[in-house]
Amino acid sequence: MNVPIRRLATLACLMFLALMISVTMVQFVRAPELVADSRNSRTIYEEYGRERGPIIVADQEIVSSEPVDNLYSYQRTYNQGELYAHATGYFSVAFNSMTGVERYENSVLGGSDQSLALQRLRDLFTGDSQRGGGVELTLDPEIQQAAVDALAGQRGAIVVLEPDTGQILAMVSVPSYDPNLLATHDSAAAQENYDALVADPNQPLLNRATGGELYTPGSVFKVVTATAMLENGYEVDERIDAPTDYSPPGTSHVIHNPGELACGDGSGQATLLEALRQSCNTPFAIAAVDLGEDAMREQAEKFGFGQDLSIPMPVRSSQFPDTTGQAELAQVGFGQFETRVSPLQMAMVASAIANDGSLMQPYLVKRTLSADLDEVSTTSPREFSRAMSEETAQEMTDMMVEVVANGTGYRAQIQGVEVAGKTGTAEISSTIPPHAWFIGFAPAENPEVAIAVMVENGGNQGFGTDGGSLAAPMAQSVMLTALND
Repeated sequence: MNVPIRRLATLACLMFLALMISVTMVQFVRAPELVADSRNSRTIYEEYGRERGPIIVADQEIVSSEPVDNLYSYQRTYNQGELYAHATGYFSVAFNSMTGVERYENSVLGGSDQSLALQRLRDLFTGDSQRGGGVELTLDPEIQQAAVDALAGQRGAIVVLEPDTGQILAMVSVPSYDPNLLATHDSAAAQENYDALVADPNQPLLNRATGGELYTPGSVFKVVTATAMLENGYEVDERIDAPTDYSPPGTSHVIHNPGELACGDGSGQATLLEALRQSCNTPFAIAAVDLGEDAMREQAEKFGFGQDLSIPMPVRSSQFPDTTGQAELAQVGFGQFETRVSPLQMAMVASAIANDGSLMQPYLVKRTLSADLDEVSTTSPREFSRAMSEETAQEMTDMMVEVVANGTGYRAQIQGVEVAGKTGTAEISSTIPPHAWFIGFAPAENPEVAIAVMVENGGNQGFGTDGGSLAAPMAQSVMLTALND
């Protein structure tokens, strides 16, 4: 073979190889990503003539497909739609789009998942129409409703986790919306409904629980700082610097304790237990500077900050900020500056302490099912990270019990049950009311539930809010329902 022909043959082989690689990337490697992409209208079209599988909570179908006499064959129907909207999402033929579990478990619900291959083969031989499989969620309907009732229409979010498994027992974002408004086959009505939801200043489509927006945590972040302190040599009963006010090195800005009150006995020192129980700012600011940014960031990351997480919907990563000096790091120590979190993240913090320092991976899907509702797969609990030692977890538990028993979190007390918790009031600006927070778990020595409550911009209390008066009673009512469930 002469040189020109050999070169041409080599070029042709390389072109075929490139084509094969490209096809392989699209058909196999990127296929799940492309199928899940909300812009992929082909996925929606394939679903039109197929009976989509149900989404189930506590053996009840909260989402189902009903036969209709039109082009689409089936109408997606959401029972108690607003209660579960931010978990289920919506399936819209009008917009060729899916969100929530509808999107991220689409292959099961639509019947195309590899795990349903035997079902599809059987349907092929029997001549039955292809049907989608079912998805069972971890949500508990009574706890979910209790969380909605607790927020009482105030903008915010509540997340409840089972500490030893990571199951999400409740995930509520208020305000919510009715997915049926977007699932309608009437395109004009669907568009009108969607435009109204987008125009609503309260942003009902926003999932506040999982980081649709991130929030300043305020004093609930002191739990992260206190954990870092214990993991780096501090002792619970050790007296640490706790002045009434503190100016970090390199700035004249003064950090005050809440209400500009003295911490502990007013001597300028207090134990870590006293500082957490009273929710002082200065000792945690000083400790953050002492520990340094690397140690503080490392502890935050063990709790999940900056880490990728899906439940199966993606969760926006909480942010431990880059600081340019000790003044900014001091503010991070008590949850201010540019520290930003989701309620799910703070529920994970509480859950890790409750579970002896082991943070379990949060998950929303308990089981996937065949079209006949036979079990196909069950989610197995797995550890997300080791957030702290067992000794530190016990010390943090003891201190958080004191916060509820004798400190700022007393409104979260449950008669006959020892509750561990921490309040937070996250300052935003002089013109925007603070967020009210509570995180905790119960019973303290054998935890069944961990919780995070966030009420946006002070709820009905506005500037007069604080985590102890607004968020703690909400947590108390939800935990009480969970423990009596």
